[in-house]
Amino acid sequence: MNQPVPVNPPELRSHLVAASSMLWQPTQFPGIEMKLLYADDEGRSTILFRMAPGAVVPLHEHTALEQTYMLEGSLEDAEGACRAGDFVWRPGGNIHVAHAPNGATFLAIFNRPNRFFDGTKFFTEKGKAG
Repeated sequence: MNQPVPVNPPELRSHLVAASSMLWQPTQFPGIEMKLLYADDEGRSTILFRMAPGAVVPLHEHTALEQTYMLEGSLEDAEGACRAGDFVWRPGGNIHVAHAPNGATFLAIFNRPNRFFDGTKFFTEKGKAG
């Protein structure tokens, strides 16, 4: 094909994130690690999570739409289980405790940070509360 190759200005160029070479970062929750792939000042983020078998994300509220695609294992709550190859989305206002009985790896996209009921800050927020 002899089509012109577009040249984007710097502010419109693609941003490659070499997630495969990033190190897993610990979170404030035992057995849960993450790779922060995207975050902005509006509170949006995309995070790759890895949960050890039995790890738990304590009671929290999704303050806006959250979308999750399961790569490995399962993420479960009182409403059911999301298994490898499944996709789940939760509307703002959804409240739950999530756990990974056998471990899990998943990609989560947040429109705003979750609110943890124990005062813990969301993964992309600065500082950590009790």
